[in-house]
Amino acid sequence: MSVSLASILISIPIFIFAMMIHEIAHGWVAYKLGDPTAKFSGRLTLNPISHIDPIGTILLPITLIMMGSPVVFGWAKPVPINFMGLRNPKRDIMLVGAAGPVVNIIFAFVLSAIFRLLPIEHTSLLGEVLFASILVNLILAAFNLIPIPPLDGSRILFSLLPPNAAMRYMSIEPYGFIILFVLIYFGFLDRVVYPLVKILEKIIGV
Repeated sequence: MSVSLASILISIPIFIFAMMIHEIAHGWVAYKLGDPTAKFSGRLTLNPISHIDPIGTILLPITLIMMGSPVVFGWAKPVPINFMGLRNPKRDIMLVGAAGPVVNIIFAFVLSAIFRLLPIEHTSLLGEVLFASILVNLILAAFNLIPIPPLDGSRILFSLLPPNAAMRYMSIEPYGFIILFVLIYFGFLDRVVYPLVKILEKIIGV
């Protein structure tokens, strides 16, 4: 799947929307599982100002574009979640963590279905925008599934590990972003995220 610069620029609002629904999904699932922190913090909203993170929403994507990375990704401001407020913390942390990537994959599937059902030319601007938007959602899902705290994949892995191992594993969270930027610099994430995106493309039929 290839997209032009014009379609990427036009897809920026969809990129922001994709990150917003990603975070809202975390907060909504946490709310349904017993923790109202995100709801009471006013984060279950589509107001982009409430979700923009200076590093993840602005600095990182721009940096990756300037570096010529084949995969551009980022994140919105994480919704506040009190994991101890969940009814079954060990299980529910995994469900809350998985909610964001799942919503992005569902959104990508809906966009893919729209493209297939409507008479849209692949080479048209609308076709390129749809492709770019699908790609954005799949990249967000794939990136967040990386098991490095505080990404969503770490929440899933935390729930699967024995208690002692899980606590030792999550102790690296203060250094998570440093680890991510080191991996990005050496191109490791391109070799991990991009193949996963290609797998997700095949699953949703892009």
